[in-house]
Amino acid sequence: MTRIDDTFARLRAQNRKAFVTYIMAGDPDAAKTAEVMKGLPGAGVDIIELGLPFTDPMADGPTIQLAGQRALEGGMTLQGTLDLIRDFRATDDATPIVLMGYYNPIYSRGVARFLVDAKEAGVDGLIVVDLPPEEDSELCIPAQAAGLNFIRLATPTTDAKRLPRVLQNTSGFLYYVSITGITGAAEANAAKVGPEVETIKASTDLPVIVGFGIKTPEAAEAIAGVADGCVVGSAIVDRIARGDSVADILAYVKSLADGAHRG
Repeated sequence: MTRIDDTFARLRAQNRKAFVTYIMAGDPDAAKTAEVMKGLPGAGVDIIELGLPFTDPMADGPTIQLAGQRALEGGMTLQGTLDLIRDFRATDDATPIVLMGYYNPIYSRGVARFLVDAKEAGVDGLIVVDLPPEEDSELCIPAQAAGLNFIRLATPTTDAKRLPRVLQNTSGFLYYVSITGITGAAEANAAKVGPEVETIKASTDLPVIVGFGIKTPEAAEAIAGVADGCVVGSAIVDRIARGDSVADILAYVKSLADGAHRG
């Protein structure tokens, strides 16, 4: 049982939906990332996704791309990202952290070394968007053996033939991408998402969390109402990019969390 598994067990017992947030490590600098991270649980966040900056984020729209660029220009690295998590764990040993990014930085470090370091730092799960199920032996299976959840993405184009492969070796939760396209590209539609989530849940006991295109408390409530929870990323990163104070960012996050929890 990971912190992710424990969190979903607790939420089920409370009959509550999960609220997940994404921020980019090192955007605009390590100090602000650390301050925002430490405030997220108090703002109602159940799981934190922390972006690992990479030079070629092909699944992401301009908001996340620019966040990664700012982080890299500020000197953020894989080691720096793990250091942020280790620092967070000094005061919070309960909130799950999912490291989300691309395989290249992990490959460059070496999978065995990365998994040891990630586990020691306090990472609970991985979302590596450019490693399909056909490559499970690369990272997914070793990560599971190391005690880390490996979380997969499904999309509106994941058909009945493909879904079993996507679910294979997936743990923690399934991340359902509500739209076709890149992050921040469009708004999620609960009426369309609901039937898709039901189809997935007929094939798995994993929680299904929906992300992409959620920007308001009302949207968070609607999407969480048809799934096991929702993820908000680009809308938060936008506020970080424009220089909002940490207090204002966390107030916005709390409004989204309240919406998701009403769902």
